[in-house]
Amino acid sequence: MARSPFGNYGYAILTAGALRTPDKVALTYCGETSLTYDGLNRKVNRVAHALLEAGIGPGQRVASLMNETLNVAEVYLAQMKLGSVVCALNPYWPEDTLAQVVEHSECTAFVYDASVEKLVAAVRPRLPGVRLWLRVGGPAEDAVDLDALASAATEDEPPLGGYGDDLMALFYTSGTTGLPKAVRHTHSSSLASAQIWLDIPHAADSVMGTGAIIWGIGFPALVGPAFYAGMRLVLEQDWGPANFLKVVPRERVTHVSLIPSFFSALLGSDDHVDVDLSSLSAIVLGGEPLLPSLRERIMKRLPGAGIFSYYGQTEAPYTCIGRQDDGSQDISSVGRARTSTAVRVTGPDGERVVNQVGEINLTGPNLMQGYDRLPDKTAQVLRGGWYVGGDLGIIDGDGFLTVLGRREDAILKGGVWSQPSGLEDAAIELDGVAEAGVVGVPAQADGEDAVEQRILVAVVPRAGAALDADEVKARLADRLPAHQAPDLVVVADELPHTQDASGGPGKLLRREIRARYAGLLARL
Repeated sequence: MARSPFGNYGYAILTAGALRTPDKVALTYCGETSLTYDGLNRKVNRVAHALLEAGIGPGQRVASLMNETLNVAEVYLAQMKLGSVVCALNPYWPEDTLAQVVEHSECTAFVYDASVEKLVAAVRPRLPGVRLWLRVGGPAEDAVDLDALASAATEDEPPLGGYGDDLMALFYTSGTTGLPKAVRHTHSSSLASAQIWLDIPHAADSVMGTGAIIWGIGFPALVGPAFYAGMRLVLEQDWGPANFLKVVPRERVTHVSLIPSFFSALLGSDDHVDVDLSSLSAIVLGGEPLLPSLRERIMKRLPGAGIFSYYGQTEAPYTCIGRQDDGSQDISSVGRARTSTAVRVTGPDGERVVNQVGEINLTGPNLMQGYDRLPDKTAQVLRGGWYVGGDLGIIDGDGFLTVLGRREDAILKGGVWSQPSGLEDAAIELDGVAEAGVVGVPAQADGEDAVEQRILVAVVPRAGAALDADEVKARLADRLPAHQAPDLVVVADELPHTQDASGGPGKLLRREIRARYAGLLARL
């Protein structure tokens, strides 16, 4: 029996939209380019035929390194229709990391755009396994001119080459330690992630704004859901706070999906005060804890927007979703498993526990196949159909999940365990504090094997404010129990975050905070 074209990711999220509402605007790019669903679909089809003519076929692993978000959208969707495997590379990786990832992923073709030409030139001699090089953005020596091929190609639907459980893409973990792991996602698992709007309100005129689709899980977590729901997608190169304040009122953006640190940065200055952000109706936050004090700041600034929390991993995106602003759940909870997915918490014996701290387990059609070419690591986290990634949490009898944090982030002081997020929230509540990062440092000088820890708090002042470290320490000691009182407070210009291709701050890197300042504690 022939497989349905709607089992192909590219067809299901784009061609279906072109069939349904061909004249509706699908995408605007940097306020300059506008494409209808039919127009975008025809353009993607031309790129797909160009890739076919160049020699790209189903199942072929294609290293994809592009920094222009419109190129990403068009080329990824074309590859997904053809059934080639998109290896979604990060243009911010160092040369060594990039070369090793491409080699480990066994890519035989490499597509890139003009913005990363120097990086490609540096790594190309180290990749003898790549036999076909394709360039977007005009001709180049020793590379196929994909634009030229596409301009002469037909707009007809290309032959679809991937469906259902066929491997669609490798999306890489952040790689804060070791080489980034390649997470295997299929057409089916990616379509499951596109269905988040079953659990988050939207309308026919909803507008999704984003910039962070260049690598990682960003594409199926942001572009896919927008097109699948028939939204207008606003694509930007820069999605940092400054440009956000320009784009949201210009495009009347209604929906955004960000990490809480973005709003720490946005609300950490007064630049937003006179900007019209009233179009925002749904703010989806995840990737790190949403501290209650920050939630209150967002609600005060954007009273007309619903605030939704989500929890998931690259390995199982958007598994839990909850509402944070209407009293429907405890504000410490990230919500419940969304439609078609499941979550549980297990004790040391692997059995489900309720109202007890344990390991968070995720499952559903959004679950990865595994880590590419890493069977041992896959076996460590995929247990009986559940993903167990090392986060601790508590689930109540109604299925509401509270995420406590990573096992390795937990702090033991005075014989009592604490998670950094609660201490960070207490620090952010202090006047003049824009952001805080908390880590535990072994109390013994020899360090690594010591259990008892001391607490280090790094704070960033709000714009125009001045902070005194001793004063912050004293104020925190007054409001926290003894086992959470800081042993050292440092005032920093900024805190380390992962590199976010959107231009905004990525996840807080507590490991880097520890590395920067632990020596100060040792001298106390």
